[in-house]
Amino acid sequence: MKGFIKFLLSLTVVLVITILVAFVTGNQYLLKGVWATYLHGETSATITDKQFFDQRTVTASAGQAWPKAQQYNQQSLSDTLAKTLEATASIAFVVIKNDSLLVERYWQGFSDSSQTNSFSMAKSITAMLAQMAIQKGIFTGWDQKVQDILPGLSGAYKAQLELQHLANMTAGLQWNEHYQNPFDITARAYYGQDIQDLMLNEVPVVQEPGASFEYQSGATQLLGLCLREATGKTLSQLASEWLWQPMGATRNASWHVDSEAGMELNYCCFNSDAKNFARFGQLILRKGNWQGRQLLDSSFVKRLYQASPVPHYSFSFWRQLKGFGSPVVYMRGILGQYVMVFPEQNLVVVRLGHQRLPKADDSPHPQDFELYAQEALKYFGY
Repeated sequence: MKGFIKFLLSLTVVLVITILVAFVTGNQYLLKGVWATYLHGETSATITDKQFFDQRTVTASAGQAWPKAQQYNQQSLSDTLAKTLEATASIAFVVIKNDSLLVERYWQGFSDSSQTNSFSMAKSITAMLAQMAIQKGIFTGWDQKVQDILPGLSGAYKAQLELQHLANMTAGLQWNEHYQNPFDITARAYYGQDIQDLMLNEVPVVQEPGASFEYQSGATQLLGLCLREATGKTLSQLASEWLWQPMGATRNASWHVDSEAGMELNYCCFNSDAKNFARFGQLILRKGNWQGRQLLDSSFVKRLYQASPVPHYSFSFWRQLKGFGSPVVYMRGILGQYVMVFPEQNLVVVRLGHQRLPKADDSPHPQDFELYAQEALKYFGY
């Protein structure tokens, strides 16, 4: 008993010292990070971590459930696909074919109503909102200067930064995209409580915008700040009014925010379920049109299939040009969250889960994406 009490006292001392050090060094975000990860048996962010964050609702209205295909859930997954989905701790796999629900599978106690973190699929959502702001005349175009909207921007090249640089990952920010270092900018952005202050005061534009591709979550966060500043609305309000409700989402979604009345972490953390995530893919498949209503200009969707500035990425969507007959555009999250669009096959595929396979050395695309795409085409692309 004395040993146990001594252990508790020692643990208390360590926790008190850790808290004091965090506050003295200005790293209070570490407390939230430790609580949300290590103290819950994790080493990094997870698909179910919204419980540790304030959330803002993305409101659905009169939802439109997917019609079921004649062969709904009658076709088995291939052995290769099933094994890979199991090996990567998948929780959902959904196939939309010819505008109808063809396949849905769930694992590990998750269901069609389970809402999980999309991670960087939210970058694609933010880019779509920015495009709609252009269509509405709120932004003048993708070539608009960011400094016109955010005069507090800093850095030697701030005057050259345009909205398109943020969407195409050519912003040239002082930002190191690192997910394991708790002292790096990515962790501070994720677990901190003032993302706007961080972006405007600690993330300057230090390289010439447009000169080179570098994947930086901070670029998308700046794009979200531009949207909020220009519209006077939160990203959740914009997503509700411009996308979620017009697309007939059947359930409210939610977005991580840095504090209760704060800013969405719009470079990540849009939480929803597989069948509603599929609506974004269907919108791209239909060239921006949703059941007769043109939400996204078709010219924007066309640009997603064009190399700008690199072959594999355009306006916050990933693109695979080889091996599938025609280019495949897809949304992607760090743990293997995918919404894949196959235009020639009239096919949308969604995969959600806890893990993904690494990339091959010579490819920007994870191995599991390649396999999911190949198997989906082989078994559902008829």
